[in-house]
Amino acid sequence: MPFSDTEPAQATVPRDAATLILLRDTDEGIEVFLQRRVAAMAFAPGMTVFPGGGVDQRDADASVRWAGPPASEWADWFGGTESVARALVCAAVRETFEESGVLLAGTGDGAVADAARYAEARRALESREVSLAGFLAEAGLTLRADLLRPWAHWITPVQEERRYDTRFFLAVLPPGQHADGATTEAESSGWQRPADALADAEAGRSTLMPPTWHTLTELAGFGTTADALAAERKVETIIPRLIREGDRIRVLMGDE
Repeated sequence: MPFSDTEPAQATVPRDAATLILLRDTDEGIEVFLQRRVAAMAFAPGMTVFPGGGVDQRDADASVRWAGPPASEWADWFGGTESVARALVCAAVRETFEESGVLLAGTGDGAVADAARYAEARRALESREVSLAGFLAEAGLTLRADLLRPWAHWITPVQEERRYDTRFFLAVLPPGQHADGATTEAESSGWQRPADALADAEAGRSTLMPPTWHTLTELAGFGTTADALAAERKVETIIPRLIREGDRIRVLMGDE
């Protein structure tokens, strides 16, 4: 459905969702993992995005073994209840594993060094045959919430029929793990410097949604992943507005 600048009489209630910005260090600066969504997707078809997706009701399962800031702290950072905050963190970890093969869970002080060994569980999570809590319990793993950082909070414009209330998380690729594109939701995946990803969009080689463009612009200002992780963030809710300028729709953010 084309964008409209007319606000509906009854806006769609946005669904809770989580997005994870996955970073790594290289000799040429930080890189971010991006995926181009397949054209058949109902939401953001063909767009270049970070891994993420909607919250599954099972993501709020309190039985998940957890290391790091408790759900109460995530609730303070993002706003909302502890149950929703727990579900968001779990969704971020689950969706990232499903879409990139990177698993932010472990048994010691960090994440597992080889997530490929859980390929069968990854497929079962994608098909919803198992829950994140069930997989982690079976594998004897602990979710590593201490490896994530709160980054941003975006809500889809009210004009959209399919809306998401999305919290953005930041994490660094764990040592020994590899991100891939083995998901049916992406036609291509890979690592790029934020500035290069922005250049591709400006040249028309890719298409970015406002939250992705804004986040890449922020990330381009960091020299290392440590700098990004240490950045002080005050998470404020952003709901872009759509206005018509002639035959075009312009996206406004914040107080523009």
